Amino acid sequence: MIKEQITYNDFDKVDIRIGTVISVKKNEKARKPSLVIEVDFGSEIGIKQSSAQITHYYNEENLKGKQVIAVCNFPEKNIAGIVSQVLVLGAIDADGKVTLVHPSQKADNGLPIA
Repeated sequence: MIKEQITYNDFDKVDIRIGTVISVKKNEKARKPSLVIEVDFGSEIGIKQSSAQITHYYNEENLKGKQVIAVCNFPEKNIAGIVSQVLVLGAIDADGKVTLVHPSQKADNGLPIA
């Protein structure tokens, strides 16, 4: 189901950036399997963390060093004892498995998505 239309001004309020995952660990307190990831968004934004339910396809070995795309201007949210500062973007299938969105080639950390 498609969501309601928004204006370009609505979209322009969302700060979506590229960053590189620098650390990954399990979120032991989460009810659903989750990973706590730290992402480097470059000098302007810095390092931010997120708790994400992405354990079906991702772990420390295949996620560390990977570039991801995230919304960087949501308010912080406490998720099972972790302060989640960004929302890492991914496609969610019917079973709830997440495939992360990432650039097709390496890009500078902090670059905005337009």
